[in-house]
Amino acid sequence: MNKPLRRIAIFCGLLVLALLIRDNWLQYVKADELRTDTANRRVNIERYATPRGDIIVDGNPITGSVKSKTGDYEYKRTYKDGAMWAPVTGYASQAFDASQLEKIEDGILTGNDDRLFFRNTLDMITGKKKQGGNVVTTLNAAAQKAAFEGLGDKKGAVAAIDPSTGAILALASTPSYDPSTFAGNSTSTDAKAWNKLQKKNNADDPMLNRALRETYPPGSTFKVVTAAAALENGLVPDADTNTTSPDPWTMPGTTTVLPNEGNLPCKNATLRTALRVSCNSVFGKIGSDLGNDKMLEEAKKFGFGSEQFTPVRSNASVFSDNMNKSQTALSSIGQYNTAATPLQMAMVASAVANDGTLMKPYMVDKLQAPSLDVISQTEPQKLSQPLSEKNAQILQSMMETVVKSGTGKNAQINEGGVTVGGKTGTAQHGVDNSEKPYAWFISYAKLSDNSSPVAVAVVVEDGSANRDDISGGGLAAPIARDVMKAVIDSKK
Repeated sequence: MNKPLRRIAIFCGLLVLALLIRDNWLQYVKADELRTDTANRRVNIERYATPRGDIIVDGNPITGSVKSKTGDYEYKRTYKDGAMWAPVTGYASQAFDASQLEKIEDGILTGNDDRLFFRNTLDMITGKKKQGGNVVTTLNAAAQKAAFEGLGDKKGAVAAIDPSTGAILALASTPSYDPSTFAGNSTSTDAKAWNKLQKKNNADDPMLNRALRETYPPGSTFKVVTAAAALENGLVPDADTNTTSPDPWTMPGTTTVLPNEGNLPCKNATLRTALRVSCNSVFGKIGSDLGNDKMLEEAKKFGFGSEQFTPVRSNASVFSDNMNKSQTALSSIGQYNTAATPLQMAMVASAVANDGTLMKPYMVDKLQAPSLDVISQTEPQKLSQPLSEKNAQILQSMMETVVKSGTGKNAQINEGGVTVGGKTGTAQHGVDNSEKPYAWFISYAKLSDNSSPVAVAVVVEDGSANRDDISGGGLAAPIARDVMKAVIDSKK
């Protein structure tokens, strides 16, 4: 080869090498950046080129897809009872992306997940259009309906769990929203619906998932955790031994008395009596006597301090460290800095019901390919052991007394063989307790065979109620009862 040809060959070789390097740079190094670039419409055009797979509850889809009437996105998402299921599904919008299950499992629902590669390759060879897979949830439709209708026009949330597995059975939040109203890409209709739901335009914040993302002062429902700490640390031997609890009781390092609500039999009360009538003085002193470290350790065993991924993320609930004895006392009755999500408090009730074992909460049972083959199956997983079987059963007997003859009577289920345990709470909030309190109730139901199919937490922010009428037993307990009954009836 003469010299000029050799130079040309080398030059062409360098051009090819540069092209290969550039091609690999774009396809591998820059791939994710280009794929997620807001100016790249090809990804979304492909994303909405076929109907999405469905989110399934009790064997039935609660989602669907229809042909878009305008634009180059061929299909858009639809929802059945969208407002009821929004805390579970989230939304999938051509204009505003996606959230929650719709976002987390987008790969399965669109058919783009790597686990569907061979299926998609076969479909491409045979000329079959790509299909999305399904997300099969653990939700119970009857329980979800009872929770959503029970909350009605009140602001609040419900979380229900199967204590033996951690499967989430209900997850309701009100006020809610219908994801169908902004599922398309219309610059007027969908944008208007979306803007109407934003917190800056709607003080009720309907897009907030209160069951997972809002932390509330749990009030007296936290006394279940404090009772568990007392039993686990040997401060109190059982439910029926008198405690050393003066009434009135002055918080250490202060001249402030921790008051009880009314003329209650709290002086040296047993744990059973103290939980039944909700003695602040007893549980505040227990927390103070145990100290911050032991109370924090027990709270962490129930899940406080950690986010939960269901797979939708739930906020971490809070029990503070570095508190003095009086601050620990207030925190031990669910006030001061203590804050919990409804899911967290359902976890507390479920651990007690499950003889002390806390299971990891989850809401996706399995992922299915378009052929309905199972791609992934969730196996129940133990999260922690907040209390021993013996102490859990002691606490069960105390919570059952609360429902039988205490503040939780409205949660009773008058059917043969069903026993309900629970705890009410009326949580103060606002500067100097200036806001209306939150009404709480946590509970579980046990059947005649001693199995517990459901544990529930309900919180109600009822701004329309008279302050004196707000109580966990009055507002929240009836909702919990209906959710538990719905689960029990659905298993018959």
